[in-house]
Amino acid sequence: MSSSPPYQSLSERIQAAAAAGAQLELVGHASKRFYGETPQGTPWILSREPELLGIRAYAPAERVVTVGAATPLSELEALLAQQGQGLGFEPPRFGGEGTVGGCIATGLAGPGRAYAGGVRDALLGVTLIDGRGGVLRMGGTVMKNVAGFDVARLMVGAMGTLGLIAEASFKLNPLPPAQVTVRFDVPHAADALHAMQQAAVQGFPLSASAWWSGQWLLRLSGPASALQRAVQRLGGEVLEASVAAAFWDGLRHQSDDFFAGAVRALQAGSGVCVWRLSVPATAPVMDVPGEQLIEWGGALRWLVTPLKAAVVREWATRVGGEATLYAALNKEGPVFTPRRGALRAVAQRVKVQLDPEGLFNPGRLGSD
Repeated sequence: MSSSPPYQSLSERIQAAAAAGAQLELVGHASKRFYGETPQGTPWILSREPELLGIRAYAPAERVVTVGAATPLSELEALLAQQGQGLGFEPPRFGGEGTVGGCIATGLAGPGRAYAGGVRDALLGVTLIDGRGGVLRMGGTVMKNVAGFDVARLMVGAMGTLGLIAEASFKLNPLPPAQVTVRFDVPHAADALHAMQQAAVQGFPLSASAWWSGQWLLRLSGPASALQRAVQRLGGEVLEASVAAAFWDGLRHQSDDFFAGAVRALQAGSGVCVWRLSVPATAPVMDVPGEQLIEWGGALRWLVTPLKAAVVREWATRVGGEATLYAALNKEGPVFTPRRGALRAVAQRVKVQLDPEGLFNPGRLGSD
């Protein structure tokens, strides 16, 4: 692990905060500030720090990019698209906002995640400033670890609690030569799950799938000739390209009718919560009151319901998954499923190594 002079001013600020016994809330665009436990500490707006902005290196032929962590996702993806490349995990941009560091910290991914991999799969390495102000490079061609674990990938979903991500390197995906979306009327979620599972094992070039309110949609990506053959086998209604793009963009950025309705229900004080359920794709439908949306071939379930947290978590655990309290007016109980056993021990060891005084984003992950 080596020091990096360009981040000296940031390191000094962290050292000063540590010496004063302060705590820092790391903020990019604040577009995902609602996610996780209630933010604490003095806000530090990283998107205002020039040292954290911009493309560091881009090798289209190698499909690798290194970028400052406060760089807007929109800026990065626009550059990549010019070269016919992109981030396969389709990071969401809420309200058009979002930074590279925020997408790593939350680990949230869009419709393509189940087919192209998630944030952790694409992340090659990071440059991190730890709780002592030390600048650490991890991953890529200088792969290092802390406590025997790949710390670069441990940053994904850590909610910024392990350190300030200064820059990150990603492997990229080529943009598909063609895409088509087919829609089917499937009134019942259980039937949609069965159909998703059948499609997954039949060799179709799937790149996204979703079911909500009686509509099942499949996105296919690849050469036009392969898509034509797949559509002939699948049947269904082929959506116009603009309609399909609007649907998947709305789902990715959570601006569609399902999430808009969830926001209205929350704002109305109706007593509902929004849950994000990560479960095996073959898990049965959760037969409960409320609205459900299914993504990732069945592996991601969104639930807007007045049910008690204990009921939702018990179901998720029983089917081999996890339940995250994604959004609520009043967050009672933990947002994330508490880590147990070896996973908890690993998290604590890494935290002690990187941020022993709890300087960064205290409490955002809960009691861990």
